Amino acid sequence: MDTRVLETESERRLAVPILRQLWTDADPASVLSWTGSDDYHLFGRFDGRTLIGVAGVLEAHHLHHVRHAWLYDLVVDGPRRGEGHGTALVDDVESWATDRGCEYVALASPALKDGVHEFYERNGYETWGYVIEKEL
Repeated sequence: MDTRVLETESERRLAVPILRQLWTDADPASVLSWTGSDDYHLFGRFDGRTLIGVAGVLEAHHLHHVRHAWLYDLVVDGPRRGEGHGTALVDDVESWATDRGCEYVALASPALKDGVHEFYERNGYETWGYVIEKEL
């Protein structure tokens, strides 16, 4: 097993079906487009040559978090969930963020995703607030 940054369009294209398991309403072209943003870093977890999970991260600096990595996307292919790949991806993102001088890894999660919250809490994350938004 190994994790590496997916940099080329062909590598990122491999990640689209897995990302769409999280973002079910997003069309493939949109997913491919946002993964190509200069500030977005996409990590892929591989079992041999097979991509089995991805994590998408942006580096940011905001008053409430100073320099941090914002974990936008974390998804493991459905049949491979529960095998520790999500934890491995989070560990790799944390190492990457530390190497880049980040003080935190932060994320938002839908309120009704209790299993997701439990996963992050088992990995040392703490809830400190809410993300509040309004669609315009």
